Parts: sequence; structure tokens; C-alpha cells
Amino acid sequence: MMRLYGKNQIIERIKIHPQSIKKIYLNKNHSVEFISKLTENKKIPCIFLDNKEFSGLALHDHTQDVMADVDEFLYTDFDYLLSLPEERKYTLVALSNITDPQNMGSILRTLACFGGFALLIPRHRTASVNETVLKVACGGENYVPVVQVTNLIPALEKAKKLDYWIAGTVVEGGRDLTKFKFTFPLCIVIGSEDKGIRKGLLAHLDFKVTLPMPGASLSLNTAVACAIFCYETLRQKRVTS
Repeated sequence: MMRLYGKNQIIERIKIHPQSIKKIYLNKNHSVEFISKLTENKKIPCIFLDNKEFSGLALHDHTQDVMADVDEFLYTDFDYLLSLPEERKYTLVALSNITDPQNMGSILRTLACFGGFALLIPRHRTASVNETVLKVACGGENYVPVVQVTNLIPALEKAKKLDYWIAGTVVEGGRDLTKFKFTFPLCIVIGSEDKGIRKGLLAHLDFKVTLPMPGASLSLNTAVACAIFCYETLRQKRVTS
């Protein structure tokens, strides 16, 4: 079981995956009754608690007076994702060295807003989808398939055999994002702010792309950089479709 906190996160789960919700807890001293109305005809138990009872069950203070017990997160099968017909293929975002669940949650939320993206993460040296990731994602996990593989290298090679192009984002030395034309279907590899993409992956990239930053000599947060690269691929894909 996992526990979700916050109105938006739980509302999105009710809308998209109500069957995964086992129980919803509401603080009856606050205006959250509307959430119980969303569960009508969905057979989701809603339990109203007073302040003391609610606080006793909550693991932290940032609950917005609503929390829910849900099933463990279900990852999507990679072979299924790759087998989708051309018109339904996702642009893949593969994460390398991303250990901060806050960053992963932000990335999930961004990909959900853009639409048409799927997330690919390795089992080791990268955060898994936990409660912190889900809280930051604010319901984004309901709209983005997430694949967890043992090793990214075989996964990328499998995607290549099915005509995916693999682009790696690098701080410097890559092709200028503002001038580069992507080829689809596409997988974008995003590295961490401090370590970048693992060295073993670099040899498996078809090309590297860099975001030109003529300002201060600072680095972008991983989730922010990911949003910029993904928006540009989304823009180009719309132009070519």
C-alpha cells in the first residue's frame, strides 16, 4: 500500500484510477466534503475524522486535510510500450543518475502536462516511484506510463532496433537545441545536474544536444532542463505531424 496526500493528487486518482484507491480519509473540520461526492458510484470508502484522529494517521503536516490509501504503483511493461502503433507511440524520457524523488516528481508532472511522453528509469542509481514522487507529481503519474528496467543500455538498444533515435542532453559539446531538428520516434536521455549521464550510456547515444545559455555560468535544475528539452521536442513533433 501507498499513501497519497493532497487534494489535486487524490482528485486526479479518483478521475483516472479509482479502482486503485482503497480508502480516503477526510478531516471533517475542514471543507473537503466535495471529495467524498466525487467518489459516488465508485465504491470508495470515505472516512471522516476529527483533527486529532486525522493528525494521528498523517505522517506529515502537508496533507490539505485529505489522504488516501492506494495500491502500490504499477510500472508499465516496456515491450508493450514499444509495440504500440506509430500513431500512438510515446516520446520516451530516460533518466540517468536522477536520485532525487523531488526531481522525478516534477518531471512526471511536466510530462503529464505536455502529453505524449513516457518515462523510462533504471532499477538502480535512480529514484523509484515512491510517495514523495507521487506527492510532487500532483497526479501526473495517472497520465504518464512509467517503465522500470534493470539496465538502461539494453533498453535503449531494444528501442533502437524499433527505429527510435536516442538523444542525450549534455551541458556543453552537443548540438544546439535551438537549431537541431529531432527525428521521431525519439528517446531523450536526461542526466543529473551534478553527474550528468552515466559514461556507459554515452556510447549508445545517436546524438547529443545542448541548451545554449549565454547568461551566468550556472546549471539548471534537472527538472527544469527536462521541461525545456521536452517542450522543444513536443513543438517539433507537432510541426512535423
